[in-house]
Amino acid sequence: MKLLLDTPAFLFAIGDPTQLSDAARRSLLKTSNQRFVSVVSFWEIAIKTQIGRLDLPTDVGFYEEHLRRLSAVVLPVEARHTFELLRLPMIHKDPFDRLLVAQARVDGLTVLSRDEFIAQYEVRVLW
Repeated sequence: MKLLLDTPAFLFAIGDPTQLSDAARRSLLKTSNQRFVSVVSFWEIAIKTQIGRLDLPTDVGFYEEHLRRLSAVVLPVEARHTFELLRLPMIHKDPFDRLLVAQARVDGLTVLSRDEFIAQYEVRVLW
């Protein structure tokens, strides 16, 4: 399975894995699964840290080390992802989550997320 961790799932995985569901933890431990973290999540972390909504490390090396530990690959945003946004209904107003959904749809990924709005889209979700 190809997993796209949403931002909270990524932060739980690197900070407090007990916050993940049992199914989410098992999926991250399964070596045959591929793990992706979108550059969108790093954009969200940076913005929310800068405006004071998150208190997280600002050293990119911190995140690179955790990506390595998770055996996760950074998923870039491509034009095809942004144009998929045009096909999404306005269920969710969060631009970060909408772009994650678009990436998952285009690239055939399962979103690892507990977000109820994400689950309303035509995309595979695991939690």
